Amino acid sequence: MMINVNPTRMELTNLKRKLVTARRGHKLLKDKRDELMRRFLELVRENKLLRRAVEKGISQANAHMSVARSVMSDKTLDVALMLPTQEMSLEVTEQNVMSVLIPHFDTKLKTADENDIYSYGFAFTSSDLDVAVKALSDIMPQMFRLAEVEKSCQLMAAEIEKTRRRVNALEHVMIPQYEETIKYITMKLDENERSTTTRLMKVKDMMLSKEHNYI
Repeated sequence: MMINVNPTRMELTNLKRKLVTARRGHKLLKDKRDELMRRFLELVRENKLLRRAVEKGISQANAHMSVARSVMSDKTLDVALMLPTQEMSLEVTEQNVMSVLIPHFDTKLKTADENDIYSYGFAFTSSDLDVAVKALSDIMPQMFRLAEVEKSCQLMAAEIEKTRRRVNALEHVMIPQYEETIKYITMKLDENERSTTTRLMKVKDMMLSKEHNYI
């Protein structure tokens, strides 16, 4: 399908310039799409490993917490977990990756003492509670990283789809339209030039014939 324009040299020049720009944009968008896809697949693989590790850690923590609940009274358990010693703060920033703003989580603990994850004494609590708390504490960094990766995958997938549509539009619509229209205008201009040359030759022959008759 051609673009509806007047077959003039000015339009031909404009279309050739647009074609060059479209081809350059097509290459850049393809490179962007390919790089986004490469990084996306890396994140998908990381996401799979992280999710497996986090689910395993949560499963272990739940198993030990169930045992702790079975050997401790609800009141004792509630009191043990009522006043946590350790606190964690979360700062959310963004990183620009191929024009995609992906989240980055920075965590900071209130204290550096590893034992502060236990907000209770060990005299009246089950060892399974200690294991459950430790298991949850250990997988916390992976949980935050998993949240980062999953959100990054969603954002990158959306950008890949948007870039893919642009690449297809340039490759299958705009560039062929420019090429076909340029070919049409070039053919028309050549045809007009031949017609003009033919007319000029006829005029020249007529003038020469008249000049010959006068002589």
